[in-house]
Amino acid sequence: MNGCPKARWMRAGRGKVPLWIKVAYTLFLCVLVPVYWRGHGPTNFLWASDIALFITCVALWLESRLLNSMMAIGVLPFELAWGVDFLLEAITGVRLTGMTQYMFNPELPLYLRGLSLYHLMLPLVMVLLLFRLGYDRRALIAQSVLVWIVLPVTYLVTDPSDNINLVFGLGTEPQTVLPPLAYLGLEMILVPVIICLPVHLVLRSLFAGR
Repeated sequence: MNGCPKARWMRAGRGKVPLWIKVAYTLFLCVLVPVYWRGHGPTNFLWASDIALFITCVALWLESRLLNSMMAIGVLPFELAWGVDFLLEAITGVRLTGMTQYMFNPELPLYLRGLSLYHLMLPLVMVLLLFRLGYDRRALIAQSVLVWIVLPVTYLVTDPSDNINLVFGLGTEPQTVLPPLAYLGLEMILVPVIICLPVHLVLRSLFAGR
């Protein structure tokens, strides 16, 4: 039993993450889920960042190098960009990309915007796990498969006006240059190639030996 590959995977890195971090993270999710469900609706949880928030919680408790590595190559660049965009506008008033403009919208309840500050916490947790557990080279293939599942599901069940995960276009309005399914197929190819692969190469170089 001790030699079982699955058992070894479940035990990998066990005890390397403080319990208080796991508990605090989980309690935060217990608050966020019902509030987000009521404020944004259930389809909001299909955003890549929200999926990463949940899977990182599982990675914390299992101390799973693979799950954390998948989320890191999938969303870490976006979470870092979100943090820079938010802090720059909050401190200087300069809007860099507009991706966090909703955080400064007074029509949205303050508590709802406050919960979105998890975008600042999530990359810190991912990087902590990378330092504690290392990087798993299998993450690129696993995350690509997840992308190929999430994007079509998002396309099928969400409103184009929400444009979750940009499955309908790069802007606020659905794109009209390509047929919708052709655009979706192109996104499914490009996300693993131009986002996941470069981050995979960087993290493999930095953390694979840990």
